[in-house]
Amino acid sequence: MNTSDLKIDLIKRITQLKEPRIIEELQNLLDFELSTNEYILTDSQKERIAEAQQEYRKSEVITDEQASQDIEQWLKEK
Repeated sequence: MNTSDLKIDLIKRITQLKEPRIIEELQNLLDFELSTNEYILTDSQKERIAEAQQEYRKSEVITDEQASQDIEQWLKEK
């Protein structure tokens, strides 16, 4: 399916939607993706990004597989 076909299919599917929440989410996604404005981070977001970068530099990270295992284990405990 080429881009034009995908757009037409998407338009048809959107017109069939009845749930306002889904329509609003689509609008938010499109607004974000099409925005040419620079996204402004809060100070706390900037701090958390800096912390994450430091953790990465120090190899204080886990693999996706390990994270999934940890989550599975945590869910079983609940």
